[in-house]
Amino acid sequence: MVNGLVTELLLIRHAPSQPPGHLYGRTDVAADVPQGADIGAMRQAVGRVARWVSSPALRCRQTLTAMRSDDAPTTDDSRLWEQDFGAWDGLAYADVPDIGQLPPDALAVHRPPRGESFADVVERVGPALLEIAAQNDGARVAVVAHAGVVRAAIALALAASTRDAPAVALSFDVQPLSLTVLQFQAADAITIACANWRPLCR
Repeated sequence: MVNGLVTELLLIRHAPSQPPGHLYGRTDVAADVPQGADIGAMRQAVGRVARWVSSPALRCRQTLTAMRSDDAPTTDDSRLWEQDFGAWDGLAYADVPDIGQLPPDALAVHRPPRGESFADVVERVGPALLEIAAQNDGARVAVVAHAGVVRAAIALALAASTRDAPAVALSFDVQPLSLTVLQFQAADAITIACANWRPLCR
């Protein structure tokens, strides 16, 4: 992020987790990766990149494999795991306690039993993304990760303009197999160029 170069991080949420209907954080499940037009449109939108970086989760690595059509180097980064939902991890959504009534600032710092809060995820993911951007100055890098990681990236971009960045970022929808693009001009000059774009979105 020097010499006026802009670094792009293309954040791709993994394809839908299997089986559906559960809260998956650190539970390592497979993805239902689509074939044909959906994956082709996403591949075209991402285009050529200098590097691929992935969460170590199986669902992310499977999505990366389906997306990748070049010989750019690929690395895993354990800091890009989804939020650890602790005792709630892997539960059916119907069995997860309803905390939706909490105000956004309280929701951002709420920790499930033995788990992480979203604010904890922001603290973990933010430095990782800044490091990836700095190591790939002026390049385009594809990052395959989770909804929580994408929201943490949005919080990173919003941090320069609001102290409530984690709470605001929680309001962003991040669908499976969606694309969010951040442009880095400096560590404190990050633009959200695109959020939650999906192939063949209707």
